[in-house]
Amino acid sequence: MSALPDPLTALERQVLAAVEATGQPYEVIEIDPDHADTAVFCERYGYPPETSGNCILVASRTEPPVVAACVALATTKLDVNKRVRKLLGVRKLSFAPAELTREATGMEIGGVTPFGLPSTQPYQDGPLPLYLDARLDELDSVIVGGGSRRLKLDVAPAALTAVGGELVEQLAQPL
Repeated sequence: MSALPDPLTALERQVLAAVEATGQPYEVIEIDPDHADTAVFCERYGYPPETSGNCILVASRTEPPVVAACVALATTKLDVNKRVRKLLGVRKLSFAPAELTREATGMEIGGVTPFGLPSTQPYQDGPLPLYLDARLDELDSVIVGGGSRRLKLDVAPAALTAVGGELVEQLAQPL
């Protein structure tokens, strides 16, 4: 693990504790928050998109919304309208807007991570479902958000399942 920025926010500490609790190897990468969006991050810091993942919140269009977190590689597109919608059992599903993402996770887009997600949701009973594109399991490691726009995490895919992520075939489609 590399040196951590000081001071860490409460959310960043929570995220790092969740990663640490998996017992899987990981590395913290401190970045410029203006370069947190995956494509920009990969270009700026020289990481391949094939090993970079996006943690994306999706939400039904019903009130209260049914919400889930999904992780897909940067080289794929989340299949929101078919695969994810069927997993959640809803009629209409879309990417959650920034405000709902912040409300549901405490995280900003560009820093959303599968680690440290809330254990209960104001919108539904139980924890936020976490779906992982099965391609992630083929990698040695994957880079995901670190809970804020200034951190990325390079983690073993087993860490994603250790926090309750469910591997799903064809969760995303190649671009």
